[in-house]
Amino acid sequence: MIIAIDGPAAAGKGTLSRRIAEAYGFHHLDTGLTYRATARALLDAGLPLDDEGIAAKIAGTVELAGLDRDILSAHEIGEAASKIAVMPSVRRALVDAQRAFSIREPGTVLDGRDIGTVVCPQAPVKLYVTASPEVRAKRRFDEIVGKGRAADFEAIFEDVKRRDERDMGRADSPLKPAEDAHLLDTSEMSIEAAFRAAKDLIDAALNKA
Repeated sequence: MIIAIDGPAAAGKGTLSRRIAEAYGFHHLDTGLTYRATARALLDAGLPLDDEGIAAKIAGTVELAGLDRDILSAHEIGEAASKIAVMPSVRRALVDAQRAFSIREPGTVLDGRDIGTVVCPQAPVKLYVTASPEVRAKRRFDEIVGKGRAADFEAIFEDVKRRDERDMGRADSPLKPAEDAHLLDTSEMSIEAAFRAAKDLIDAALNKA
């Protein structure tokens, strides 16, 4: 059983994916962290971020189990990840690794930008989790402030819109819902409500299997 969850930044797909994986006892992979892990390995080794061959070679060595979200969420790692994520050979190396992860037993939950369209188009359950840019910016703002750090809502809002434009407009694996994906708009939905909606879809797929 493969559950593919896609959607833009701060839509709630990460929280939902982890909740689903825990509920069903499935393995979980935040595919965005695989790009960040590759970027961190390049930074730690003092390697260039503009050499596609080197970046792809490093991408092929990333261990997907136990990626540390807290460490990899650092801003400089995110900036570096955005530079290598547009490289086709890096994407191919990581997609291969993500596909290998997806067939783990008893099942997997993968979340990202192109799971249902590129990584696992055969997944029996595909969710596209979204929310308005304003809501997503507010969530990110609240998260930062909740950690005791200063935040500028307008800057975050502009960053959310910029990321959407970049993710949806790229030539290689743009962010978009798979044709058979179920849309979950969490703009006015609690995580509990989103989880219940997702669980109904997953249970229906499991009953068919």
